[in-house]
Amino acid sequence: MASITVPKPRAQGRVASVQFRWIGKTLVYLFLILGCMATLVPFLWMVFNSLKTSSEIIRVPPTFFPEHPTLESFRTIFTDPKVPLARFYFNSTFVAVTNVAIQLFTSSLAGYVFAKYRFRGKNLLFGFILASMMIPFQVTIIPAYLLIVKLGLVDTLWGLIVPSAVNAFGIFLMKQFIEGLPGELLDAARIDGAGEFGIYWRIVLPQVGPALATLGVLNFMGVWNSYLWPLIVITTHERRTLPIMLTWYNSQHGTRYDLTMAASILVVLPIIVVYLLAQRWVVQGIALTGMK
Repeated sequence: MASITVPKPRAQGRVASVQFRWIGKTLVYLFLILGCMATLVPFLWMVFNSLKTSSEIIRVPPTFFPEHPTLESFRTIFTDPKVPLARFYFNSTFVAVTNVAIQLFTSSLAGYVFAKYRFRGKNLLFGFILASMMIPFQVTIIPAYLLIVKLGLVDTLWGLIVPSAVNAFGIFLMKQFIEGLPGELLDAARIDGAGEFGIYWRIVLPQVGPALATLGVLNFMGVWNSYLWPLIVITTHERRTLPIMLTWYNSQHGTRYDLTMAASILVVLPIIVVYLLAQRWVVQGIALTGMK
């Protein structure tokens, strides 16, 4: 007569634990896949629509993939004499690069002061800086515009740069990162005769490269995609930036979805290139800052 082997309770517990971990991993992967799809599908939809004709885009039922891919929308944008694309690229690049350079300098210098110096009212002043991060940009539009008028910077590219020359988030990020630098290193530099600005420039800045790259990429994305402030300050067509170009195909020529999608890709492309070039430092900077 054959005997029946009853599994031991401990073995059953291990099997249940393995099944629970497998279900947990499956749910995590499923959530990540859904998150990736929610992020990538709108971008892919924009890319595929830029390769369609205007009639195919508005056709019902809609199609996701282009039936007859064409680059006609890109050719129209590049050859349109009313759209100085090179000038728009120069304006956006000048504003973004200059703004990022100024913000990196002011944020790192202020972050160094708050992290390594002691002075009266330091915590109160830093608290005000943190509180300013809670104020929406829409609230400061009128004061910032009056400041630009007083400075005579209306309808100039510097009018897009000056109001955001100091970034509260940048000061906070750099302070958190610089606090991790050993004070003995700065004291050794002082003993060797280095001045305070020389210590900041020669000792501190080379040590905070990942944080500078993270802040630079985030600021570049924000300034490059800025639409409302350039729309208020800039009144001349030749001084407009790339995001304002997108409205050209919706207001002056009616609604041209194919041209709008192609122009959107031209606007997004530099951001992707900048992120890919600085991806390693951005990930390192976020990881090191997040561990504090």
